[in-house]
Amino acid sequence: MQFIKKLIEKLGFYVIDVIENLGQVITFMYRFFYWCHRPPYRFQLMFEQIYFVGNKSLFIIILSASFTGMVFAYQTYFGFQLISVDSLVGPIVSISLAKELAPVLTGLIVAGRAGAAMAAQIGSMKVTEQIDALEVMGISSYQYLAVPRIIAGTVAVPMLSVVFNLVGNIGSWFIGTKALMIDEVMYFSKLSEFMFVEDLAQGIIKAVFFGFIISVVGCYFGFKVEKGAVGVGKGTNLAVVWGMILVLILDYFLTSFLIRIL
Repeated sequence: MQFIKKLIEKLGFYVIDVIENLGQVITFMYRFFYWCHRPPYRFQLMFEQIYFVGNKSLFIIILSASFTGMVFAYQTYFGFQLISVDSLVGPIVSISLAKELAPVLTGLIVAGRAGAAMAAQIGSMKVTEQIDALEVMGISSYQYLAVPRIIAGTVAVPMLSVVFNLVGNIGSWFIGTKALMIDEVMYFSKLSEFMFVEDLAQGIIKAVFFGFIISVVGCYFGFKVEKGAVGVGKGTNLAVVWGMILVLILDYFLTSFLIRIL
C-alpha cells in the first residue's frame, strides 16, 4: 500500500508540474503576440535568426530528405509489386511526403538543432546576467531575444519543409525510375492524377505551427534556465524533448482538423 501511495503521489506531482508548465508556455505565447507588433521592429535580428534556423539547417534537411524519399520508394515498391500496382509508388511517396513526412521530420530536425540552440543561447545569457543588463538598459529581453527567434522559426520551418518535400520526391523519382525500372511516363502520369495542391497546403500549414511551437518551447526553456552551466544543459535537453513531443502531438490534432477542411 505504501508503494502504491508513493507512486500515486509521484504521478500527481508530475501531472501538476506538466499542467503548470503548460500554463506558463501559454502565457509565454501571449507575451509573443503582445510584443511582436510593438516597435522597435528588429528586422536585422529576425533575418539573422531566419538564416540560422533555415540556411544552417539546409544540409541536414537535404540529406535526410533524399534518403527518406529513396528508402520509402523502395519499401513502397516491394509492397505494391505483390499486388501489381507498382506504378503508384510515385503518388504514394509524394502524398506521404507532402502531408506527413516532410513537415514532421523537418520539425523534429529543427527541434533537435535550432530549438536546442535557442535554449542554450538564451540560457547562457541568463546565467551570465546579460538578460538582466538588457532590462537595466530599458530593453525588453523578451522582445529582443524571443520575438525574432519565434518569427524566424515560424517562417523558416515551412520553407525547409518545402525543400524536404522537393528533395524527397527527387530521391523517390530517381530510385523508382532508374533503379526499380518503373516507366517514367507512367510515374509522372500517376503522380499528376493523385497529387493535389491541398496535399501540399496541408503540409505547409502543419510546418507553420511546428515552427512556431518549436521556437516558443526553445525560448521558454532558455528563459527558465537556472543554476549555471548545469541549468543550461538541462534547459537545452528539455527544449529538445518537449519540442519533439509537441510536434508529434500537434501533428495528430492538425491532421484530424485539416483533413476535414481541405
